[in-house]
Amino acid sequence: MTEEFDAVVAAVRDRVTPDDEERERLRAVTERLTERTEAAAADLPVETDVVLVGSTARSTWLAGDRDVDLFVQFPADLDRENLEAYGLQVGREVLPDGREEYAEHPYTVGEFEGFSVDLVPCYDVADATAIQSAVDRTPFHTAYLEARLDDDVAADVRVAKAFLKGIGVYGADLKTRGFSGFLTELLVLEYGGFRPFLDAAADWHPPVELDPEDHGAERETAPPSRNDEVGSADLAFDDPLVVIDPTDPGRNVAAALSPANVARLQHYAREFLADPRAELFEPDEPEPLDADAVRDAVAARGTTPVAVTFDAPDLVDDQLWPQLRKSRRGVAAELDRRGFDVFRSAAFADDRAVLFLELAVADRPAVERHDGPPVHVREHARGFYEKYAAAGTGADSSHREPPYGPFVADDRYVVERAREFTSARDFLESEALFEVALGAHVESALEDDYDVLVGDDVARLAAEFGTALARYFSPKP
Repeated sequence: MTEEFDAVVAAVRDRVTPDDEERERLRAVTERLTERTEAAAADLPVETDVVLVGSTARSTWLAGDRDVDLFVQFPADLDRENLEAYGLQVGREVLPDGREEYAEHPYTVGEFEGFSVDLVPCYDVADATAIQSAVDRTPFHTAYLEARLDDDVAADVRVAKAFLKGIGVYGADLKTRGFSGFLTELLVLEYGGFRPFLDAAADWHPPVELDPEDHGAERETAPPSRNDEVGSADLAFDDPLVVIDPTDPGRNVAAALSPANVARLQHYAREFLADPRAELFEPDEPEPLDADAVRDAVAARGTTPVAVTFDAPDLVDDQLWPQLRKSRRGVAAELDRRGFDVFRSAAFADDRAVLFLELAVADRPAVERHDGPPVHVREHARGFYEKYAAAGTGADSSHREPPYGPFVADDRYVVERAREFTSARDFLESEALFEVALGAHVESALEDDYDVLVGDDVARLAAEFGTALARYFSPKP
C-alpha cells in the first residue's frame, strides 16, 4: 500500500507544482504590481510598506492558481478612518477596474495582468499580539512560514491543499468553514509531511490541540482568546481542533473550522490511506437535478420538504452564510418544537436564498396534549386546573377553541388544547415565523417578501439550485 500511496502522491505533486515558466510569470507580475502599488502609495501623507503575503509569497500555491495578496502596511498610530480611505485610494489607482469588498474593513479586489488581486490595507504593528485589525497578523504568518518551509515541505503542503480541495473542506470562508491555507501549512509543518498529517488526522480524537511554538504558560497570561473568523472576541478554545497561532498565543488558527469538516477530513484520510487514488484530489461535483428528478427524490423518501425562499440579502458571503445558518437552525428548532419533526435541513443561496427543511411529519392534529403538574403538588396543580377550567367555560381571553379537560391521567392534570398550527405551511406563512431566531438581514428580507413551497412544489427550486439539491438528496461524507 505504501507504494500505491507514494505513486498517487507523486503524480498529484507533479500536477499541482508550478513549473519554472509559471513561477517566472508570477515573479514578474508581482514585481510590477508591487512597484505600481508603491508608486500609488508614495503620494500619501504617511509612510507605507508594501508586502506580498499568502501562498504566492510562501511558494505553496497550486499550479494554475492566479491569486495574489498584496498588503499595504500603514503606521500603527493612523486612525481607522484614514487607513480605510488611503487603502481604497491606493486600490483605485492600482486596480482602476476593481471593486470594493469588505471584511473587517474595506479593501480592493481586481485583475492585474491576468491575476486576481486582493489589495488590502493593514497596520504595521510591532508583533501579532498588538494587532488593531484581524489582517494585521498576516505579514507575521508569512514571515513565520517563509523561515520554516523548505521545498520538500512546500511540495507536501501543495498536495495537502489539493486533497482538502478535492474532499470539499478547503477554505476558511464562512460558507465553507474549512481549512485555511495557513492552517494547512501549519499542520503539514507540524506533522512533518502529507503522509504523517493524514496518519495523525485519521486517529484524531477531538478536541485536538497543537501548539507549534509551545506557548504553554504564555497563554495563561494572554488576553482572552480571539475567534476573528466567526466574529467573536471573547471565546474559550472549545473547538474540535485547536492550533495555537505561533505568532499570537491568544488565537486559534482553526477557529473557523466546523466539526463536520474535521470529521470529513478524518473520513477521507482513512479512506485514502486504505485505498490511495487520485480521484480524491478532484472535487466531486454532482450533476444538477431537474424538476422531475427532485419530484422523484421526494416521492422515494416519503417525507415532506418545505422551503422558505426569498431574495438573498446583499451581503458578502462571510456575512450572509452565518445568518442563513442561524435562520435555518431557528426555523428547524421551532418546527421540531411544534411537532413537525425536522428530518434534515440545508440552506442555499444565489440571487435567491432558501431555507430548506425536510419534515417527517407534515400535518398535526387539531388538538395537542398538554400535561400539567401532579395533582398532589397542590398549589401548582390548583393554578393549572383553574386556568384551564376557566378557559373551558370561555372565561379566558383566547379566541381558540376551549380545551378538553382538565382531566386526570395517571397522577396529574392534563388538557387537550387547540393546536396553534396544524401544518408546517400555516406556521411558515404566519407572523410566528418572525418570533424564531433569525439572522438580522434574513429577517429583513423575509419582511419584504417570501414564498413557502411544500412537497412537490420544491421542484421549482431545481432551475436555480439543481446542484445543491443533488448534493442534498445524494449526501456523501
